[in-house]
Amino acid sequence: MSNSTERTRLAQSDPDVYLALKGEEARQRAGLELIPSENYAFPEVLTLLGSAFTNKYSEGYPGRRYYGGQEYTDRIETLARDRAKALFRAEHANVQPLSGSPMNQAVYLGLLEPGDTILAMDLSHGGHLTHGAPVSHMGRLFNFVRYKTNPANGAIDFDSLAKVARETKPKLVVCGYSSYPRDYDYADFKRVADEVGALTMADVSHIGGLIAANVMRNPLDAGFDVMTTTTHKSLRGPRGGLILCKERFAKKIDASVFPGLQGGPHMNQVAAAAATFRLAAMPAFRIYAEAVLSNAKALAAALTARQVKLVTGGTDNHLMVIDTMASFGIDGAKAQEALDRVGLTTNKQVIPDDPLPPMRPSGLRLGTPAATARGMGLAEMDEIAAIIAEALAVEGDAVAESILANRTRALTSRFPVPGL
Repeated sequence: MSNSTERTRLAQSDPDVYLALKGEEARQRAGLELIPSENYAFPEVLTLLGSAFTNKYSEGYPGRRYYGGQEYTDRIETLARDRAKALFRAEHANVQPLSGSPMNQAVYLGLLEPGDTILAMDLSHGGHLTHGAPVSHMGRLFNFVRYKTNPANGAIDFDSLAKVARETKPKLVVCGYSSYPRDYDYADFKRVADEVGALTMADVSHIGGLIAANVMRNPLDAGFDVMTTTTHKSLRGPRGGLILCKERFAKKIDASVFPGLQGGPHMNQVAAAAATFRLAAMPAFRIYAEAVLSNAKALAAALTARQVKLVTGGTDNHLMVIDTMASFGIDGAKAQEALDRVGLTTNKQVIPDDPLPPMRPSGLRLGTPAATARGMGLAEMDEIAAIIAEALAVEGDAVAESILANRTRALTSRFPVPGL
C-alpha cells in the first residue's frame, strides 16, 4: 500500500491495523528475513494484489466461466497459463491453486483414489506436511510410505528407495522438499517410478524460481508427469500455487482444482502471478537466482568456518539447516528466539530422525533468497554468519545480544527492502 491517500484513510478508519502494518514494515526494514521460504515480492506484485482484480469472482476457466464480466480476467488467466508453460517448458499449467497445500492436494485427489499408496520423503529428512504427515488430511486419506537420506552426507539411497517401491507398489512417487539442503537428479526417481508403474510428481515449491531461471534442474525435462510450485518463495510472486503437468493429465488436474477442491480463484493473485512469470523470464532474474545460490554456499562456508555444524555438511541450493544442539547445546526454538532478538528471522527445524519434538527440535533452517533480493552479496554473508554464530554462542546474554542487534541494523540500513 503505497498511495498516501489510501494510507491516510486506513490510519483514520482503523488505527490498530494501520499501526500493525507500520510495525511490520519497520520490522522488515530493520531486520533480515533468513527463512528460506520467505522473500520480498516484486513491487509489481504488491500493486496487483491490491488492484481491481480483487473485486471479481471468476469461477471456472477462461471461456467457461459461471459469472459474466470476464473479458479481462480471462485475458489475465490466459496470460498467466501461457507464461508459466513457456517459463517451465510445460505442456499444461493451472494457475488457480490458492497456495501450496491445496495445490498438492489437488494433484493427489485428481490423479489417485483414497487409500492409494504414495512414496514420499520422510518429514524429518526434509519432506513437507503435504507429503503425508500424519497430522494432515492427506496423511489420513492416502497410504504414504517413506524414503530417507543418509544423514552423513544427505544422499538419497536409491537402492533402498527402489526396494521400498517394489515392496509397496506406490501409485505415485513424490520428490521435493522443504528443508533438504542438497540437489538430486530427477531421472533417478523417474527410473524407480517407471519400474513399478507409478506416476511422478515433483514438489519444487522452494526452488521454483531457481528452476525458472535455469540454475537448477527442471523435473519436467526428466519426463515427470506433474510438477508443483508455489509462486512466492524464490519466484518472488504472490502467495499462491501452480500445477504444471503433461497434457494427458490436464482435464483431471483442472477438474480437481475447480470444482473439486476450491471455488473462485483469487484473480488479483492470478494477475500478480502473470506479472511474476514475465519478470522471471528476464535476464535480471537469472542473475538474481545465481546470486541466491552463490550466497547460500558462501553463508554455509562462513558458518562452517566458525565451527557451526550443518546438516549434510553444506548446501547445493538456497537453504541450510544448523544442528543447534550439536553446535551450541541449545534447541532450535531457543536458537530461533535468540536470533529474533538480534534482528535475524529464521525458523526452528527438525533434523533427520530428530530425537526432540517438532516444537523444540534440534535444528534451525535458514536461506538466502530474501537477503539476495535486498542486494546483499558474499561480504554480507560473512557478516551474517558472524552474527548468527556469536548470537547463538551467547544466547540469553542481553548486553551481547543488544550489540549484535545494532550490527544487524547497521547491515540492513544499507540495503532497502524492495517495494517498501
